[in-house]
Amino acid sequence: MIETHVAVYGTFLLYLVVMLGIGFYAYQKTANSSDYFLGGRSLGPWPAALSAGASDMSGWLLLGLPGYAFASGMESLWLAVGLLVGTWANWLVMAKRLRTYSIVAQDALTLPEFFANRFQDTSRLLQVISAFFILLFFLFYTSSGLVAGGKLFETVFGMEYTTAVIIGTLCVVSYTLFGGFLAVSWTDLVQGLLMAAALLIVPIAVMQADGGMSAMFTSISAKNPELMNLWTDSQGETLGWISLISLMAWGLGYFGQPHVLARFQACRSNQEIPTARRIAVSWTALSMAGAIFVGLTGMVYVDAHLGGSLGDGETIFMVLVNAVFHPVIAGILLAAILAAIMSTADSQLLVSSSALAEDFYKQWINPQASAQDIVKVGRFAVMGLSLVALVLAMNPDSSVLSLVSYAWAGFGAAFGPALLFSLYWPRMNRQGALAGIVVGALTVVIWKQISGGVFDLYEIVPGVLFASIAIVGVSLATPAPGESIQAQHQKMLKALAE
Repeated sequence: MIETHVAVYGTFLLYLVVMLGIGFYAYQKTANSSDYFLGGRSLGPWPAALSAGASDMSGWLLLGLPGYAFASGMESLWLAVGLLVGTWANWLVMAKRLRTYSIVAQDALTLPEFFANRFQDTSRLLQVISAFFILLFFLFYTSSGLVAGGKLFETVFGMEYTTAVIIGTLCVVSYTLFGGFLAVSWTDLVQGLLMAAALLIVPIAVMQADGGMSAMFTSISAKNPELMNLWTDSQGETLGWISLISLMAWGLGYFGQPHVLARFQACRSNQEIPTARRIAVSWTALSMAGAIFVGLTGMVYVDAHLGGSLGDGETIFMVLVNAVFHPVIAGILLAAILAAIMSTADSQLLVSSSALAEDFYKQWINPQASAQDIVKVGRFAVMGLSLVALVLAMNPDSSVLSLVSYAWAGFGAAFGPALLFSLYWPRMNRQGALAGIVVGALTVVIWKQISGGVFDLYEIVPGVLFASIAIVGVSLATPAPGESIQAQHQKMLKALAE
């Protein structure tokens, strides 16, 4: 055990040194708010694709999804398919238009700023309300990453949970604070590759040790044949339409995730987006397949070697790594969890800090703030938001999957419909955008508090539906956008065609 701890500590330390080195290099490249929040729109296809994927999946990919597959078996495939389709559709319908339109709309750096500029909202109410919901849902999303970090250090090193969460928070803040978007994106490239490799290596190694894939499926079927049935849950109950739609509907969330959409804005050219899309979809498919196999192989391993009992299913990846691999290799693979946590939490902190700096501070407190002032405020915001997320993460019984699902639904419903309509429907106006964002967010918050019957449906579905109805209804019931807004939309279409 001591040898394991030394090896893992050494690997983690080396990993953090490399990430901090990248952060310091990016710090030297960060001169203004455009550099800090969007990397000067200079991302190539590989960093754009892997940064979007790594920041999207987070510790959920190595803890939440394997834990879900460990408990539910093949039912987890429905969720994975929904996410894979969502990844592909998001790159296909959003990336080029959002990148182009955000440039046309006075080089908007943040999602709230884009909405304000797109609809020429001089009151900036649209921008402030958007920023408010970003901060609200990101606090839950970021805390999920800190919970994952706590579980990592608690399981691997036997640390007290509170101490483990604090250490994980310091790791994330350290390089986000210095390098901004470039540090986040370049480290995400490394982290994304490490995450995918770990998720593929671990189940293959476990299957080889326990007799191969055929033996794994036979063992699971012998334990509970319902675990291998796509159409039933682990208790043998048929998956109804509410369950199937709820699982597949995770894919809807992609259209409204600010930390993923920021990668589209940061791409250096529209011509490279198809390449980035192929890379992103391939990475997502491989990573989620690996995560599900981690859960499935974990069932067999726990039954054979641990008496069929595991206290927390979300720790199955860590349990398998510690059991199967040499301490040095285990340290590298466990660093993948830290990579997953850091790759998402840093992006979330950066988007949240941009909301505070660009959308609150600059608009309401100091409209004359210089680019350097904005960057400083953004860095202070990273520290402040980290402390709030840290407080929310202090409950050791928190589930990574449940925290992510709530924040994912909030963003998907609040911003997904509003953004899609704003990119494709010239008739949409400011009032419609405002109605869609508010209705989508409030639907998720309210629906989450009710259970039973149709209210068991994942809250993103009614959120997206009601937000879309609000956008169309309010836009048609109020005056059409002015000529200058229509001209801006035509300018976007022209730039898109070039």
